[in-house]
Amino acid sequence: MNPKYLQISQISIEFPTPKGPFKALDGVDLTIAQGEFVSLIGHSGCGKSTVLNIVAGLYQATAGGVILEGREVKEPGPERAVVFQNHSLLPWLTAYENVELAVKEVFRGQKSRGEMRDWIEHNLTLVHMDHAMHKRPDEISGGMKQRVGIARALAMQPKVMLMDEPFGALDALTRAHLQDSLMAIQAELNNTVIMITHDVDEAVLLSDRIVMMTNGPAATVGEILPIQLPRPRERLALADDPEYNHYRHAVLKFLYEKQRHPTGH
Repeated sequence: MNPKYLQISQISIEFPTPKGPFKALDGVDLTIAQGEFVSLIGHSGCGKSTVLNIVAGLYQATAGGVILEGREVKEPGPERAVVFQNHSLLPWLTAYENVELAVKEVFRGQKSRGEMRDWIEHNLTLVHMDHAMHKRPDEISGGMKQRVGIARALAMQPKVMLMDEPFGALDALTRAHLQDSLMAIQAELNNTVIMITHDVDEAVLLSDRIVMMTNGPAATVGEILPIQLPRPRERLALADDPEYNHYRHAVLKFLYEKQRHPTGH
């Protein structure tokens, strides 16, 4: 277990605007261990997605940098798979074919056709989508589409899963089922996950640590809260757990007392 697996080192970023440069992030510093599940939480506009996009290699930091397993991140790569709130599946391809696209991209020349087929089916089974693998996105529900998006990301065998509010558009029951699936998958694979969420309960339930961001502009890490609840975690049992409620209260206090929006925002 590498405690300095992913290092987000003093990253700042400015975007040009007609009124001059806009500093979105200022000195964001975070070290993530291998196999750790970290949630980023904060008010809208606090730069959570910008942090994720820099780790994904989609944005270049103006200052600082990201190092994954000793290598600097400069561009997108399959070792960092992104799951967006919008499933971003290709509508004319089946669930199987959507995952196959990613698998062919990553494992061409490494796996035989049969091995690729087994691997695609394995990852669809992991997210409980093996029964619908030959359906197109318009034939399945929103929750099922997100499952396929997660299967596609997992099938790339990424070192880090980057999840940008992956359950934000789903109803409460579907969201709960997918959270449970994600916890089970992470327990089995021990993969490293960074997830953006607005949902305090989701953050406490899933995370090893919650990183609370200050309001933008020039957003940075405000507080980091380690979640020391034993795993596996059962949502019903945790509802009355005083420790769970203590963590929940700590996050709410940060968001609504320490980071209350200034007047006029």
